[in-house]
Amino acid sequence: MNSKMRKMLKRFVFMELVAGFLLTQAGCFYLQQGERPEIIAVYTPSPVKLDGKLDEEIWKKAPVYTMKHVKTFFSTSSREVQRYFQKGVVNPGYVRLLWDPDYLYVGMELFDEDVVAEGKEDQEIHTAKGDVAVVCLKPANRSWFWELHVTPRAHKTTSFTFCRGRSGLQNNSRKGVLKGMHAGAFVSGTLNNPEDRDIKWTAEIAIPAAELSAEGERFSPQIPWLILFGRFNYSCWLPARENSSFPEQERMRYDYYEDYGKLKLMK
Repeated sequence: MNSKMRKMLKRFVFMELVAGFLLTQAGCFYLQQGERPEIIAVYTPSPVKLDGKLDEEIWKKAPVYTMKHVKTFFSTSSREVQRYFQKGVVNPGYVRLLWDPDYLYVGMELFDEDVVAEGKEDQEIHTAKGDVAVVCLKPANRSWFWELHVTPRAHKTTSFTFCRGRSGLQNNSRKGVLKGMHAGAFVSGTLNNPEDRDIKWTAEIAIPAAELSAEGERFSPQIPWLILFGRFNYSCWLPARENSSFPEQERMRYDYYEDYGKLKLMK
């Protein structure tokens, strides 16, 4: 092999290596971008009226996200229960997001033939007392996260966890945080009556940006934040409690923020 051919061979090998490297990097970039779904909050020029009805025109401009079953939630259920839910969510749930400089607004439309809310005040364990809408929120580059619950009566339970690696330690979690969070709910049906069939309940939640930022990571379009929505759905018309979420979860673990979507505040 003469020197000219050796140079050509070296050049060919070099180009192959470069091409392989670029393809690898492109694949990594694609995976990184595709790991989390993007969840868009649309800017609202005026505050949302928190009556729970979702009837303001601005909500129509927000993308709608459909909640799905937690993948393994029915894995230990009877075959009859698994067959009942095998086609997907029986009582659908939909989520929309708005924002302004003061609040992140969450609108949830939860179809439900038996709306249940037995709790009577804020900060109860409402997941053991009836239907609950859940919002989990965290800065992408920090360990802490909020878990926020709202019921069909618009009662709220809020908690802040500093680090899931310290779960169980007394000072790792705080209850009753986000004092400025507001919520409204509206029931299309009869609350706590198992004899009739209801239609749905809806909720509007205003999460205060200033209180989120006070923990040390600013809530703004320039800072990456993650979010997840969940639902506890109890019903006499279902063979088992139906849990769903968006993004879809493998297991019903709201501290598993690898499942959270990437929040985008769009103006």
